[in-house]
Amino acid sequence: MIYRFALSFLLVVAPFFLALGLTLPLVRFETLYFFEDTPSLIAIIMTLWVDGSYLLATLVALFSAVFPIAKLLAVMVEAVGVDTAGASRKGLVSALLPVLSKWSMMDVMLVALVIVAAKTSGVADAFTQPGLWFYAASALAVTAAHFALRKRDDVAGAT
Repeated sequence: MIYRFALSFLLVVAPFFLALGLTLPLVRFETLYFFEDTPSLIAIIMTLWVDGSYLLATLVALFSAVFPIAKLLAVMVEAVGVDTAGASRKGLVSALLPVLSKWSMMDVMLVALVIVAAKTSGVADAFTQPGLWFYAASALAVTAAHFALRKRDDVAGAT
């Protein structure tokens, strides 16, 4: 029972957190105390594309937007994907989840590395912003939803 409630709650908040994580500023860079820049993940991807860094923009978009959205959708499909006999459907979605799970926190780690690099190089002061926290919360919520889904299926299979 608790797993169903947790799964429902997590599947509602995860897309909300992901949307906020993609659109809110990730980091604030302050240079010389006069200049400030607070890009969001979508703004970073668009800037890379406009500047002609097509490969980098594509890679960042894949790892930070497409993979998390695909994982979220895969967990949602698996959560509602039950046949009439009550057995969970196993297939492409179940096979895809472990692959997508490996990349779910990669972007959060990359942003953290950029912040550390900016602070240690002395070029700028870098401070995390709400977008990074919402992005990380989304990745954790989807991972927890996947765990709750597995537990729900284990409990259902035991009965």
